[in-house]
Amino acid sequence: MFGLFERPLIVAPMAGGPSSAELIAAASNAGALGSIGAAYSSPSAIKEITEKVRSLTAKPIAINLFIPHPQPVVTEVQAQNATTAMAPFRQSFGLPVPVLTPPYEEDFDQQFEMVLKLKPEFFSFVFGVLPKEYTRAAKSEGIKLIGTATSLDEALELKENDVDAITLQGIEAGGHRGLFSPVEQDPEIPMLPLLIECHKKIKTPLVAAGGIMNSTDIKLALSNGATAVQMGTAFLATEEAGTNPAYKNAVLQPDRKTKTTRAFSGRLARGIINPFMQSMDDNPSAILPFPAQNKFTRDLRNASAAAESPQCLSLWCGTGSGEMWTGTVAGLVDQLFAPSK
Repeated sequence: MFGLFERPLIVAPMAGGPSSAELIAAASNAGALGSIGAAYSSPSAIKEITEKVRSLTAKPIAINLFIPHPQPVVTEVQAQNATTAMAPFRQSFGLPVPVLTPPYEEDFDQQFEMVLKLKPEFFSFVFGVLPKEYTRAAKSEGIKLIGTATSLDEALELKENDVDAITLQGIEAGGHRGLFSPVEQDPEIPMLPLLIECHKKIKTPLVAAGGIMNSTDIKLALSNGATAVQMGTAFLATEEAGTNPAYKNAVLQPDRKTKTTRAFSGRLARGIINPFMQSMDDNPSAILPFPAQNKFTRDLRNASAAAESPQCLSLWCGTGSGEMWTGTVAGLVDQLFAPSK
């Protein structure tokens, strides 16, 4: 399946800005697999960005969505706790308190129906297993499926569900943890031990993700059983990335510090520490369940982005260190796979 693109690299779906159409297309044009992070997008928005990407590349692409879970019940007490905890941040941006009502996320069935119409070469997903009827529908359209696992047990579930590849997400990875459960504790398994363990028991192609920043990291993953790697953080400061200036400045800091948090969405995700994350992590009872928290913090994240302030931005970033690449996507991909001298 990975013969469909030239280099064993998936550029991660980074919803909410960084994964611009230009970045996605540039990744695919460079021989990698560009990914559309569509989890927060309406069907019409998914259609719009996919058509824009298709206008910029004839190479394979992926579309990524979140597997849905039952909508959480948010009590009045929970909502009030969250409102009180976020009040100073809303006041700093002059924002009113938003009205929080379900649904808290886009309709997955409608999103998936659009994916089937658009026929990307790959459909990737996180947060669980794709139901069998969806799997059959995707395969009938010739779409390859890539699931995401953070443990051997999750990877085995995906294998039984007939996916074409499994992304093994180590604790080092930036952005949302791909945990099947929105509430259970994170096993926090690093990428390499997870890859080695799964490679012994699973023949499905494995994609290593988490902390991969350079050619040495790629070679290590491939030599330990990965068929390909997935990288996101390394592409955040590229010329084509749609990364907000405040976000880009944060990732360019050599001493950036990250941690996993539920502060922004209610699900665990790794990002650069900022005032909002610190404040909410100190008051976990004020964090609403996923995806209600994601909807309730959207106004703060949008205001912070508009002001080019890192204060309330979800600065998703992995633990990988080293100097960030600020040139083109093609230049970075070429460097990652340059022949050894």
